[in-house]
Amino acid sequence: MKELVLAKMNPNKMDKTVLCYLFKGEEVLLLFRNKKKNDINEGKWIGIGGHIEKGESPNETLIREVKEETNLNILSYEYRGKLYFINGEYKEVIYLYTSSNYSGEIKECDEGTLKYFPINEIFNLPMWEGDKIFLKYLLTNTPYFELELIYKGPTLLSVERIK
Repeated sequence: MKELVLAKMNPNKMDKTVLCYLFKGEEVLLLFRNKKKNDINEGKWIGIGGHIEKGESPNETLIREVKEETNLNILSYEYRGKLYFINGEYKEVIYLYTSSNYSGEIKECDEGTLKYFPINEIFNLPMWEGDKIFLKYLLTNTPYFELELIYKGPTLLSVERIK
């Protein structure tokens, strides 16, 4: 097995974020990033999430970010894994969650367009190639996993499963 890029890095020096996929029956809520300036995710469909603030746990961030971006209240969730996203000098640890237990009415998001999609249609949407890989893990109920995703700009160079 090749040496992981992550092994040469200090995860404490990486940005820390959460990412959540909200399911409603056979649909998943996604966010099309089209409203924010200088957005690394511009033009892509992604899950709901954001940066962990100082003094905040990933679980607290999850609840706050889902509320801020969707107006939905998370009632319960499952911590599914951790992603190490590396794109040039940008390095990020992403805590990955899913939930199908939430309440409230969706509001307009100032970061993009929110929309539910049938699960069988999401892989045809413009999204990060690595997202398609870990979404398959989520959809097949793979137990806790960790992935290292290495990009150069929008191009996925490598994916390594750590756990």
